[in-house]
Amino acid sequence: MTAAKVVLLRHGITDWNHTGRFQGQADIPLNDRGIAQAAAAASALADFGITRIVSSDLVRAQTTAQALAGACALPFSTDPRLQEINVGSWAGLDTTEVAALEPSFWDDLKAGRDFRRSPTGETAVETGNRVAAAIREWAERCDDDEILAVVGHGLALRVSMLNLMGLDHSHSRLFAGVGNCHWTVLKPGVDYWRLISYNNAAH
Repeated sequence: MTAAKVVLLRHGITDWNHTGRFQGQADIPLNDRGIAQAAAAASALADFGITRIVSSDLVRAQTTAQALAGACALPFSTDPRLQEINVGSWAGLDTTEVAALEPSFWDDLKAGRDFRRSPTGETAVETGNRVAAAIREWAERCDDDEILAVVGHGLALRVSMLNLMGLDHSHSRLFAGVGNCHWTVLKPGVDYWRLISYNNAAH
């Protein structure tokens, strides 16, 4: 068995998102705007038919999941495997500071090449493997008519989506970054999953 659809929802905005700082697995809460975004996304998804919700255990994702759970009258579970990419010593730095440490940063990013996010962090492929494995497992726990919502993080959800669709990481440059409280819908399959919609937002 597997879910009929899987909705990947990114958390609302935080102060570090707003100032362009790498968060990784630092446990930064939503700001007031992020809380409002979570409420709006929850309202928009309330009639989507979601039957099960799982979230990263980081507070910004859990707060977003709590809003969705309230709108859908459902409980939610947490799974630490859904956490954002580990950026190690880059946590709290902005892109200018990271580029000063890693001169190839922008070139690698634009070319779609993978690289380790700091000497103590993960690569995008490692993150995609970790998060996709968790999503597959949760989807397989669902009945065939269920809709699973996964609340997580921007890069982690985008690279896991590529993994689930059977795409190489180099395709990541073809997809815009996932906005705060934007969602993507996938249809699970045996060999690969299919993209139904990408980067949707409440209006």
